[in-house]
Amino acid sequence: MTSAARVARALIGALFLLALGLAARPAAAGKPIDPANMDTSVKPGDDFYRYANGKWLESNPIPATESRWGSFSEVLERNYAVLHEILDATSKQTGAKKGSAEQLAGDLYASAMDSARAEADGVKPLADEFERIAAIKTAADLPAAISRSQTMGERVPFVLFAQQDAKASTEVRLQLVQGGLGLPDRDYYTKTDDASKKLRDQYVAYVAKLFTLLGDDATTAAAEANTVLAFETQLANASMTRVQRRDPEATYHKMTFDEVVALTPNIPWARMFDDMAIKDRGAIIVGMPDFMKQVNTMMTATPVADWKTYLRFHVINGAASELSSAFVNASFDFHGRVLTGTTENQPRWKRALRTVDGGVGEALGQLYVAKTFGPEAKARAKAMVDNLRAELRDRLSHLEWMSDATRQQAVKKLDAFTVKIGYPDVWRDYSALTIDRGALVLNEKRIAAFEWNRNIAKLGKPVDRKEWGMTPPTVNAYYNPRMNEIVFPAGILQPPFFDAGADDAVNYGGIGAVIGHEMTHGFDDQGRKSDADGNLKDWWQTEDADKYKARSLMVEKQYDGYVAIDSMHVNGKLTLGENTADLGGLSVAYGALQKALAGKPRTKIDGFTPEQRFFLSYAQIWRSNTRPEALKLRINTDPHSPGRFRCIGPLSNMKEFQDAFGIKDGDPMMRPVADRAKIW
Repeated sequence: MTSAARVARALIGALFLLALGLAARPAAAGKPIDPANMDTSVKPGDDFYRYANGKWLESNPIPATESRWGSFSEVLERNYAVLHEILDATSKQTGAKKGSAEQLAGDLYASAMDSARAEADGVKPLADEFERIAAIKTAADLPAAISRSQTMGERVPFVLFAQQDAKASTEVRLQLVQGGLGLPDRDYYTKTDDASKKLRDQYVAYVAKLFTLLGDDATTAAAEANTVLAFETQLANASMTRVQRRDPEATYHKMTFDEVVALTPNIPWARMFDDMAIKDRGAIIVGMPDFMKQVNTMMTATPVADWKTYLRFHVINGAASELSSAFVNASFDFHGRVLTGTTENQPRWKRALRTVDGGVGEALGQLYVAKTFGPEAKARAKAMVDNLRAELRDRLSHLEWMSDATRQQAVKKLDAFTVKIGYPDVWRDYSALTIDRGALVLNEKRIAAFEWNRNIAKLGKPVDRKEWGMTPPTVNAYYNPRMNEIVFPAGILQPPFFDAGADDAVNYGGIGAVIGHEMTHGFDDQGRKSDADGNLKDWWQTEDADKYKARSLMVEKQYDGYVAIDSMHVNGKLTLGENTADLGGLSVAYGALQKALAGKPRTKIDGFTPEQRFFLSYAQIWRSNTRPEALKLRINTDPHSPGRFRCIGPLSNMKEFQDAFGIKDGDPMMRPVADRAKIW
């Protein structure tokens, strides 16, 4: 992923991440629930994940280019086929109108596919960036380099951007948060176990490799790599953990411009704001004051030479996947082989496709929806959302553990949900962006500058509630607490999530569970701290909050007990929001299915009742084979539990599941009655 795309997606803050695919392209083969994928030698009450998916898991090894392979991967391949077809055609159109969707997407794809230019250019397109860093002589020169990193998409050693004020959601404020690390998480620098030490050694070797590719001798490169690790370790030691950052109050520190200056007196903010074309001198939301204090100290205490080495590395690290094959291979060897266990890089056209989606995704999205997403798909999705919202509203209205005062606010928030389906009503204006068929790195620099200017321009203006945080071809869905909205890009309406030819049970177990998941995010341990208007505000009665915490603690402890690989357990605190949303979403979807089935014959299909097909549909979503390295990375960094536990975790709490398959108390799939979590 390019530096511009990495930053853009890091700022989305989506609470639900799945590898989902695109609608209507090409059709998925086979039955919605195919008994051939099941392993009926396993009892449903012993291991429902294997029962529902066992034969599929055995017959679907992980391809060399992937770190995992599952239902989502199959959908993603269909997605790639559509986008490849679109981009292959548009890239052949050399006469498209400048600034049109066809020109932007086609020319960027052609640029990304031009391997001959990449090999010939090497690092020449980055020469001016390296010259700027080489020209740094004293600490007084560092602020200009840091400002440049912000506007060019690298965002080191911190991240500065414009976003809604969490406690005043109608206002856009500057946000200042921690960043600047080359490894996936601060824990990779702080853990002292042998595996962590080995990975740091591999990281140092990778950093040194990039420096040698830049022309440094092996001895110098090795020293520079250790400098980068030491520099980033200082940042990591001052960084908040992922669990700590899940508390929105802990990352909200509203300060005046002068207070930020007082907090970090070694950083000349006024001059840097001028360099970054930020005219706003109003309040700034500082996420991690202690981290900024560390950066402030390093501005003068860390040798300028170390800063130059650090900045130089992040320029080349961010661009390595866009350069000649030597850099591409070095980047893949670490980020692919070491971190995820993937043995072979994806073909260039797939990497180029992701570049286009990350850079001009709404231009690509226009071409996509024109080809694949009609009004009938949007109408079907809207109907499902309406049904799930009605079911959740009914549950909130009758929740036995919630007081009337809190209930009224909860229903008010649910009724205020904005629903976005398919694609934006207003497409992004790319008129200020120039894309050509020249060097990919130069296109990426222009994209980064465009996105910086577009983002900073939000300051002082009304919040654009029509803006999307994801592109239409994105394989994802999300709940945004600041907007109090649930968003479903066009790609979600296809099997295994939605199948127009399938029975209600399949669709409610698929897309219904997804919709319910997003809705209940508005009331999970993070989402419940924002009100109907999207403001970070405590609207819960104390006794209700305590009851909620007690129920969610049961979920936390449940997932803490799951061993993912070796001695690594799922992190119940890190994954709490997603786990409670899985449980809540599935419960709400089941209730909505019962209303949809009311008065209809309960017809069996392939010997399965509608209730059984509902749970089988949900289980097949999560089937996945994952490489050990990738699984360890996910446990350390991903707020989502591995697929196996997203399947069995919610089911083991639900009596409806127990009854559907005649499972007995005490069977492995069912938690003891006293330990079963039920929130919504």
